Amino acid sequence: MVQNNKEVLITEEGLENLKKELEELKTVKRHEVAERLKEAIAQGDLSENSEYDAAKDEQAFIESRIVSLENMIRNAKIISPDDIQDKNIVNVGAKVTVKEIPDGDIEVYTIVGSAEADPDLGRISNESPLGSELIGKKVDEIADVPAPSGTIQFQIMKIE
Repeated sequence: MVQNNKEVLITEEGLENLKKELEELKTVKRHEVAERLKEAIAQGDLSENSEYDAAKDEQAFIESRIVSLENMIRNAKIISPDDIQDKNIVNVGAKVTVKEIPDGDIEVYTIVGSAEADPDLGRISNESPLGSELIGKKVDEIADVPAPSGTIQFQIMKIE
């Protein structure tokens, strides 16, 4: 099995969430799927048993997610707002207020590592198109973000 040794930038809270998810998968979900497999096998003919197939698919997903989480945890590099050297430059861990040009829509994002990105909660990955364009910029600078409909411009209003 190929191991991914790519550094995973993550907050302390994000790392704890990954550990909780891993524990849940190993102690609860694995056993639930094993029970479902046992029940499906007890029904006999597996060639046309959709419950067996669904349980096998879920088992494969869980095992894959466990490996992925273990790799992320092993390669985690904790980021903290205290680690930011220059508070005037967008970096991982920064909270950034941007204004879309020309619409004027104001949005606030926290730049995080990809393991804990959640755009619905305003947490965007440093590897995302917007996140990567914001990194290294200062207040009043413009980030040109490639999008399917063309380039979208964001002006940095505030960095926290």
